[in-house]
Amino acid sequence: MAILNYNPPKDPYLHFIYRDDDIAILEKPSGLLSVPGKAPEHRDSLAWRVATVLPTATVVHRLDMATSGLMIFALNKQAHRAISKQFELRQIDKTYYALIYGIPTRKSGQINLPLICDWPNRPKQMVDHERGKKAITDYQVIQTQGDVCKVQLHPITGRSHQLRVHMLSMGHPILGDRLYAHPEALALSPRLCLHAASISFTHPTTAQKLSFESKPNFPEIPLPIADK
Repeated sequence: MAILNYNPPKDPYLHFIYRDDDIAILEKPSGLLSVPGKAPEHRDSLAWRVATVLPTATVVHRLDMATSGLMIFALNKQAHRAISKQFELRQIDKTYYALIYGIPTRKSGQINLPLICDWPNRPKQMVDHERGKKAITDYQVIQTQGDVCKVQLHPITGRSHQLRVHMLSMGHPILGDRLYAHPEALALSPRLCLHAASISFTHPTTAQKLSFESKPNFPEIPLPIADK
């Protein structure tokens, strides 16, 4: 799917959370690509911006353009290999927050639905029990108000659009999701209300357990989020 009217946010241009000789942790804003697109006008991305100040930096994982939150960058080959291995072995713990439309019947649970690319409608993904790859998400309701709910999401696997499709599968699309939300959920927010809020992993050199957090900055919506 082509990116129409790509106008990534410029302030802050780069938001460093942490940096040492091996890794850098940054917060990506919603609307900025994780890596450059194929077209020249899509070069601006978090990876490109980081490379302008840290030329050895490489991307270890990605977030959707519309998703905001924490990303890890490796600053040397050894760090890249070590952190990539942790992702491969599912040793990296990630937590997201999202605003969804409607209130789930159960306040917490696990979604286990295999996903595959919806090829005629790519980049959309879809549930496919025969050909899909294993995809698991734990969820917990945090706050509710009216038809809006704030949930904490913990992806066990890391499939493309996993959280977005799993919320949709429950009948509760994420607000502002231009790919999957119905008109009511889309109209409640100008951006996708999905934020990578925390990440924990082992430092590639010191073997120290590191954890970083970032608060979501979702836009004000007609139905305010309040403690139930």
